[in-house]
Amino acid sequence: MWQVCNLSRLDISLVTKHNYTMKPIAFLRHSHYAVNRALRCLMAGAAVCSFSGLNAQTADTLSRIPENVRMKSMINSTHIIGAGEEGVMRDSLERLLTTFYVDQFRHFQDPRAPYFMFMSKSSKIAMGVGGLVRIRGYYDWNGSIPINGFSPYSIPIPKDPTSMRRLAATPSGTGFFVTLLGNHTLLGDYMAFIQVDFSGYNGKDLKLKKAYMQAGDWTAGYATTTFEDTKAEPSTIDGAGPNGINSRTNVLVRYMHTFKGKWTVAGSVEFPSSSIAADGEYTKACSDYVPDMAAFAQYQWAGGASHVRLSGLARVLTYRDMLQARNHNIFGWGLQLSTVIKALPQFNLYGIASVGHGHESYTTDLASDKFDLVADQGQKGRLYAPMAVGYVLGAQYYFTPSLFADIALSEQRYYPKDNPGDSQYKYGLYGAFNLYWDITPRFEVGIEYLAGKRMNFNKTSGNANRITAMMMLSF
Repeated sequence: MWQVCNLSRLDISLVTKHNYTMKPIAFLRHSHYAVNRALRCLMAGAAVCSFSGLNAQTADTLSRIPENVRMKSMINSTHIIGAGEEGVMRDSLERLLTTFYVDQFRHFQDPRAPYFMFMSKSSKIAMGVGGLVRIRGYYDWNGSIPINGFSPYSIPIPKDPTSMRRLAATPSGTGFFVTLLGNHTLLGDYMAFIQVDFSGYNGKDLKLKKAYMQAGDWTAGYATTTFEDTKAEPSTIDGAGPNGINSRTNVLVRYMHTFKGKWTVAGSVEFPSSSIAADGEYTKACSDYVPDMAAFAQYQWAGGASHVRLSGLARVLTYRDMLQARNHNIFGWGLQLSTVIKALPQFNLYGIASVGHGHESYTTDLASDKFDLVADQGQKGRLYAPMAVGYVLGAQYYFTPSLFADIALSEQRYYPKDNPGDSQYKYGLYGAFNLYWDITPRFEVGIEYLAGKRMNFNKTSGNANRITAMMMLSF
């Protein structure tokens, strides 16, 4: 007989080994020294946390943390369909779901575990087909952004008098996925995951979001870059998210291992995709042939609720000098310091600060154009890797396990060595404040205020404001 059972006996330890917080952000004022400020804030937050006594938290204390209570309710809402013994199936699935949820690269906007999981008779393999329906409606005023994602780079300069206000809605982010969870004597715990969603300008274009396999410490496939720290990113309703983060999906092979529950290290070989501003006359972009290399080292404490991570990226960007008939290889790199700090059981702080040359296609704002290599105005036929810096800071507060708020601010700044032209992007500012309410573990509503500013090198600027409302159902 087929059986359907609810995961009512979840062991809270399964959901306290990772940080699934929908972290928030606190805003820094614009400054030419934004990165230095961000780094100082991150270190100060870490110092505060060291005196908070969170390392001494018991498992019972951790079980009452709002985001862990929220996670437990989500996992409890998963049902089993199988032919085995009910108790054995329940215990096995609880363990297998840790492979799904305990993931360093799981983002707030990723789908929940499927509502129904099919369990094998042996209770060693589970498969689920799930998805989410996400509808966002938004209103722009005093300056409108012509895309669904709220990107400061896309703010028009000068303002378009025919598009000062805009009312629109999008199903962008709606999608479905298939996951297979299992345990093998040789492989240990393993997972296969395929996700597609509707995105693009109108949110109606179906595209592959992720497709990867995990077995033990290894991951292979189309997955989140190792350079990104998703746990330190805000829980925005806006699908684009802050402009100061590094975010990308690559085909990669990654190794990641945790030592004694405190230290995690990871390294990956990732297939390259560069964005080079070649003019086709004096310079041409060459085919990518050297893989990007990404790695991080992370220290976590307070049951995994807090961490500090240092990430690095190295890449080779290749172009051809048409005047000299020579190919040139330019070294690109990026460094990122990120943290999540649980200052109180219901209060989280987080932040990201990054700097690099030739890593612009990994940043959320500058990825909108070709900035990895740009023209050297002093030498025809030559390109170089410009510098970019970014930061994200914020805070999150849980009123109850099902009601929480975030405040966030970020900045992305571009530093070319030459004057790139009066109309070229210099920096962008992004601010967000939102409120989420889980009506049920799988039905969520939210409202968000967004503000953005773009500044060009000629000191012309543009602003935009947006109110967004969202409904989301996971299944």
